[in-house]
Order: sequence, then structure tokens, then C-alpha cells
Amino acid sequence: MKRIKILTIFLLIITLFTQVGYKSISNKPQTVYHVYLKGKSLGLITSKKRLEDYIDKKQQEIKDKYDVSKVYLPEDLDIVKEITFSNNIKSVEKIYSEIKDISPFTISGYMIKIKGIDTKDSNGKTIKGTTKIIYCLDKKMFEEAIQKTVKSFIPESDYNAYAEGTQEEIEDTGSIIKNIYIENKITIKKQKIPVDKTIYQNEEDLTKYLLFGTTEKQATYVVKKGDTIPKVAFENKLSTEEFLIANTNFTDENSLLSPGQEVTLGIIKPQFNVIEDDYVVLRQEKNFTTETQYDDSKYTDYSEVIQTGIKGEEKVTQRVMKKNGEIISLQNTSTETLKEPVNEIIKKGTKTTTYTSGYGVPVATKGQWGWPATCSNITSPFGYRWGSLHDGTDIAGCGYGSNIFAAQAGTVVVSAKKTGGYPGGYGDNGEYIIIDHHNGYYTMYAHMCPGCRKVSAGDNVVKGQVIGGMGMTGMATGIHVHFAIWYGYPYRGGRAQNAMNFY
Repeated sequence: MKRIKILTIFLLIITLFTQVGYKSISNKPQTVYHVYLKGKSLGLITSKKRLEDYIDKKQQEIKDKYDVSKVYLPEDLDIVKEITFSNNIKSVEKIYSEIKDISPFTISGYMIKIKGIDTKDSNGKTIKGTTKIIYCLDKKMFEEAIQKTVKSFIPESDYNAYAEGTQEEIEDTGSIIKNIYIENKITIKKQKIPVDKTIYQNEEDLTKYLLFGTTEKQATYVVKKGDTIPKVAFENKLSTEEFLIANTNFTDENSLLSPGQEVTLGIIKPQFNVIEDDYVVLRQEKNFTTETQYDDSKYTDYSEVIQTGIKGEEKVTQRVMKKNGEIISLQNTSTETLKEPVNEIIKKGTKTTTYTSGYGVPVATKGQWGWPATCSNITSPFGYRWGSLHDGTDIAGCGYGSNIFAAQAGTVVVSAKKTGGYPGGYGDNGEYIIIDHHNGYYTMYAHMCPGCRKVSAGDNVVKGQVIGGMGMTGMATGIHVHFAIWYGYPYRGGRAQNAMNFY
């Protein structure tokens, strides 16, 4: 009886196997390909090539869009060769239907990686630069876009002369480019690119992205009667240099605008840094100093020029570093005096009536202000750059510790070392001084060298008095003074003025 039961169970197992399992089990091993999408098994196919060919055949739309001859598997699709006894094989059509709406197919192209540049905040903490990934179809097209972007910051004739080795030697004055390079590390690699990525297909679009950080249409402006390039640029938070980069049909800021003409107002946001290293020889004025004599028999509103100052002349050799067309460092490597200046001598009264400040009220008009430095190299003027207002004038090239002068008589209201930003928005100005000129105007002198401030809050100063030394404290990339004239207290309701309008 027990033997009959065992035989019955065995026959049932055989019956089930023959009815259910024989179709999925082979009596011979076979080579198959196991398909996985995002790590999940989709099944077995007999030919990897048949799936690749089927995808390539079905994706004609991708070929037409990107003008390519072949479409490839999704990058997260894995196909593993296996030996199996299973007959549970899927068709390539079935596999295709399962993946086509889940994971993007790929095409052959190039991945470009632009490594970000690390910077430091006002506390010295490193801020990691952002690395950007760009995809394009053609390596040569990318190289041409790079060249075009570089030429946006350097005049094409100057760039070509540098690249071809045809720059003219400097005989008396002039400049030559010693080096041009991209600060960021750029790598390019050929690989399969998913078609859901932004893939650049032409030089124009890629150049636009490299310059503006987007391919979106930039804002435009219709020129009105009386408009000039500097006026339009400033009123739209652009520097004239940015305006000219965005509107290559104009040669310089003096180019004429026509009423009704449409111009581009795109704010430049370069995706890499173009560094230009220049050797410059120039003749420049050498400022005179102002000597003040005091007469206690005259009232404080008395002022007389005893000897008119005459500027001298000097020949200066400089090394100038630019980043994306903006001067970031200027050093005078040698100076030759060609004509000595004649100092100005002014006699002022000290006798007071009801006003007891001890100095006359300066007049905030053109020509009445003293120059704050021993040199006149302007490395960054007042105006907008990258969409933010640079509210002062940067003067450089005078040398570390060189004298900084009060532009007018007044009272020192701030003499301090500031980090972390001035209330209201001013960045890290390092060692700085603010003077109240008692006529509504204030001046600021920032980035002085450590310990170089020679006046304190509450001190009265006269025009031309040495108040400190030039340095690079705070958020400064080179030795300079950030000189600013404000109407009203700086960053507390005051309004920044273009200092050059006072000279």
C-alpha cells in the first residue's frame, strides 16, 4: 500500500512537469543575454545586436533631430551574456516596448567638464567652485565656440597678433599680450550621451551659453533719441564692456546709436575665466601735492592759491592682469620721471566766527577735489559689472603703502578694519576710512594696508592730507584703493556718485 502511494505521487509530479514546466526548460544549454534596466531584470534575449539594431531602426526621430546616423542603448541599460537551460526568452520588440518610455536612448558625442575655481569668503573659508558639464556633438565645434568666447573679451586683432606671433615690439609706448589662458581646467571626453540632456549642435548656441550661462533670448532695448552706449548700459545695470560684448556690431563706447535701433541687454555670466597677461608702457601725468599755509588773520572761508600746481609726466612700465576683460591686478614694474611736478600752495584762514569747525566748507563741484592717490591708473571704474553696481573707482599701480590723500577737508567719521560687509551691502572693505565733508558729501577709502591708517574717527583733515596707505586688505585681488564719493552717508541712505564727474 505504501509503495502504491509513492508511485502515485511520482506520477503526479511527472504530469505537472510535462504540463507546466517543459516549455521553460531546455534539455540543452544555450547562450542568451540578460537585460537589466536600472538594475532591474527585464528578461532574456537571444541577441544583443538585434536589440541594438531594432532600437536604431525605431528611433529615426532622434536621428533627424540631431542629424546623427545611429542611436544607441540607454546608458543605464545593462546586457549580460549568460549560459542557461531556460526557454523563457523575450523578443527584442517586447524589451524595446518596456524601455522606450522609461530611459532615454543615447547618441555619440562629447562630454565637456569645466572645473570650477575655488574662492575664499571674508573669513578665509574656501568656497568650492561649481563644476559645469556640457554636451555637444562635435569636438571642433566646441573648440571654435571656446575661441569665439575668448575673443569676446580680447579684441580680435590683438588676439590674432598674439596667436600668430606678429605683435609689434614697443618702441616708446604701447602694450603687448604676454600670455592668454583659461583659468579653469577643461576636459573633453567622447562618450554616449542620453538624449534627455541639453546637447549643443551648433557653435552659435554653445558660444551664447559660454558667455551668458543660458541660451534663452536676452532682454532687448529700443534706442531713443539722445541715447549713448554708456547711458543705455548704466541704466540697464551693464558696464560698457558688457554692452559691447553682447552687441558685437559696435566697435567702442563712442559708436553712435540710432533711434529705433534694437540692442541686446544680456548680463554676461562667463562659464570659464579668460586670463590675459599684458605688458604695458605708457606716459602718464604725475600728480602734484598740495601744501596748505594757514593765516590766523583770515576767516575760515578765505582760500587763496599762492602757487598753481602743475602736473609732471612720467613713463611707467606695468604688468596688467585681466580676467574676462576686467583688470584684476596692475603693478608698476618701473617708473621714469620725465618732468617733475610743481606743487600747489594754498593759503587758508583759520579765524572763526560762529562756525568753529576749523576749516572751510568744500565745494562739491568739478575741479575742486584733490586726487586721493599718487598715481592715476583706474583699474575698475564706477558702474555696473555682472549686474551689480561697483560704487567706487579702483586706483592701482602706486605701490604697496603709497600715500592716500583726503580728497577734501572734513571730519573722519569712520577709521576701522572691517570684515564681513558694511551694513547696507558694501563688501569686505578691509582697512577703510570715511570722511564727512559737511556739505552733504562723504568719501570712502578702502583696502588700505594693515596698520596704515593715519587718522581716527573725530579727526579734522584738510584737502591733500595723508590719511593712509594703499594695500589689499579685505576682498581685494590686488593692491589698490577703492575710492568712492557719496551724497549722503554711505549705505545709510546715501547715493554713490561717479567720482570721475568731480575731476
